[in-house]
Amino acid sequence: MAKLKLALLGAGDVAQRDYLPEFHRIADRAELVAVCSRTADRARDVAAAYGIPATYTDYRRMLDAADIDAVVNLTPIQLHEATTLACLAAGKHVYTEKPAAGSVAAAMRLRDEAARRNLTLVCAPSVLLYPQVRLAAELLARNEIGPVHSARGLGFGGVPPWSGYPSDPAPFFAIGGGPLIDMGVYPLHAITGLLGPARRVNASAARAQRTFVVADGPYAGRTVPIEVPDLWRLTLELGDDRLVGVEANNAVRGTRAPQLELHGLEGTIAVNLLDVSASIEVLRPSGEWERIAVPHQRQGGPDHLLGVEHLVDCVASGSRPILNIDHAIHVLEIIEKAEESATTGWAIDLSTTFEPMSA
Repeated sequence: MAKLKLALLGAGDVAQRDYLPEFHRIADRAELVAVCSRTADRARDVAAAYGIPATYTDYRRMLDAADIDAVVNLTPIQLHEATTLACLAAGKHVYTEKPAAGSVAAAMRLRDEAARRNLTLVCAPSVLLYPQVRLAAELLARNEIGPVHSARGLGFGGVPPWSGYPSDPAPFFAIGGGPLIDMGVYPLHAITGLLGPARRVNASAARAQRTFVVADGPYAGRTVPIEVPDLWRLTLELGDDRLVGVEANNAVRGTRAPQLELHGLEGTIAVNLLDVSASIEVLRPSGEWERIAVPHQRQGGPDHLLGVEHLVDCVASGSRPILNIDHAIHVLEIIEKAEESATTGWAIDLSTTFEPMSA
């Protein structure tokens, strides 16, 4: 079978730190044939380092000229909607970094365009494919901690300035960005993927900082405004007497708490959502904690490549993605309604749904 021809759209920090060093794992099924970056030097450097034959600085030209089957969209948060729509309109399958779009309505347009053209659209984060989360799903399916009525999720993005960050951090703190949509999506996807869709959200938001100065790297000395809340607390109602707390912020230096805890009447499952090499911890009905190692391919950190691999597999098999647009839309609605709740002080009902994962 011919390899799937991929184009990399966006060659910044996340591409060079998390995706490109792992691409060798899927080299038997896919190949990178083009890279597009707004900076010509960066595109050339990435192409030279990873043997990518074609470089572009205009993604529309790449979509017209390059012989590609699919696009890996790693552009800044605020550009996902327009770039993904353009890729779909050009007849390309897409893996997009999170969020899929800036609003529920926009994400629905992406869903409809992909369906109309019979294209595969895979939406980050890939957390539901992490071995720890898959194991947690198995434990829940076997009822090993009893009925779950409570869960807690954390999405901490670190207090800026971020030492050693090589790209422009401004999009993460501009309108359309922020810790809820950047980091909160990890626990939101994991919790709803494991336990099912939320029915209502109640949220509070605050701003711990208004600006920061980039300390080092190519943007050193630049003052970055923080235009959105950098501290969020959400309470989700999942129905059947299940309540979930989620916190997302850029206002915590560090924590010893896991990014995900599932609390059953007979035990607890603790999961690291940012490091696939970390063990899962399970509180057994006996009162003893058990540490369970899980097999992993990446040596440490988040394994985003699992999402790209999922795109390759879904295109080959014609199967519906686990990381599907309906789930992404539901999480986007949680975020939209959390913003409304934080403004009005009211709990807001949710209307979207999706099919949760199975073990």
